[in-house]
Amino acid sequence: MKQNISPVFLLLTVVFTTCLLISNLVAAKIVVIASVAVPVGIFLFPITYIINDVIAEVWGFRKARLMIWLAFAMNFFTVLFYQFAVALPPAPFWSGQEAFSAVLSQTPRIAVASLLAFFVGSFLNAYVMSKMKVAMNGNKFSVRAIASTVVGEAADSTIFISIAFWGILSANQLVLMIITQALLKTLYEVIILPVTQQVVSYIKKKEQTDVYDTNVSYNIWKVKEV
Repeated sequence: MKQNISPVFLLLTVVFTTCLLISNLVAAKIVVIASVAVPVGIFLFPITYIINDVIAEVWGFRKARLMIWLAFAMNFFTVLFYQFAVALPPAPFWSGQEAFSAVLSQTPRIAVASLLAFFVGSFLNAYVMSKMKVAMNGNKFSVRAIASTVVGEAADSTIFISIAFWGILSANQLVLMIITQALLKTLYEVIILPVTQQVVSYIKKKEQTDVYDTNVSYNIWKVKEV
């Protein structure tokens, strides 16, 4: 029987989903980098785009689509359960409700912004990576990885910040936050690119797989096509 899901792909999907969930949880804490306020999640979330590049490069858009949908579903379930946990009445002797709620609760606006931004940004990243691989005959991985990240991260930052902070921050502040976050996340990708290239080479050799999406549907709903 043909093996459609490899253990390596499964491991990367788990790491991808874990980075997403942790990033969303720690995003509540804001730090300052070069005089610009950013959420702590910025240190971890770019890893999801790096893994996205690896999956799209090695296994193609179909596997990337499956991974994105699985992570999205788990993120959605996590957000719902957080709200359920916060809403449950605490035990009379427990005094941690306020802190618990502050960390885990999200307004519907923030939750929608986060889910939509991840969904659109991740699919754009996988799409660009897939199309450019075919167009460049598999060459210039670094160019393709950076280009796909720029597109995906730009969409992610624009959607999240616009929805989450529209009417709260000025237009200039929104634009500055969008540009800063997109640049920082892309810089993260550039710095770690040599490691990413080694990982891709290793996985291709180990898995004996190097998919070119010459005949693939980019319909995001065709999750069963793996």
